[in-house]
Amino acid sequence: MGTRGRTSAAELSVISGGGIETIRRPDPPIELTEDEGEVWRVVVNRLPADWFPAETLPMLAQYCRHTVASRRVAAMISSLDEECAKAVKDGAAQGEVVLGSAKALDRLLKMQERESRCLASLATKMRISQQTQYDKSRKRGAVAPKKPWE
Repeated sequence: MGTRGRTSAAELSVISGGGIETIRRPDPPIELTEDEGEVWRVVVNRLPADWFPAETLPMLAQYCRHTVASRRVAAMISSLDEECAKAVKDGAAQGEVVLGSAKALDRLLKMQERESRCLASLATKMRISQQTQYDKSRKRGAVAPKKPWE
């Protein structure tokens, strides 16, 4: 039999049924490098704790790997640009150095494009990109002009 009368505010403020369930954020897998693990922690800590179910963790690991690889390719492109500029400035064997650098730069830029495409795809699939979190109801844009007949 239940209790008689109204339930007090004190009784309503107590959680019954064993307490609060906590959701742990996933730790980075041991096979990730230190840099990749740092990317993992940044992404996981930025989103709600239950954002990544177990079946998406391999995809998140790949996202972290591609992020670090993309940074490395960008660093190689930067150093190649500096090297090419120095060779042109010094005037040493310009034709061969510039041609070789141009081919290497082209390969690096293609690598960078592949990494970018893969990152965008993974981010969209895991719903961590701006595109997937866009709310049309909060769109700030130009107000449509009033029609003459209105």
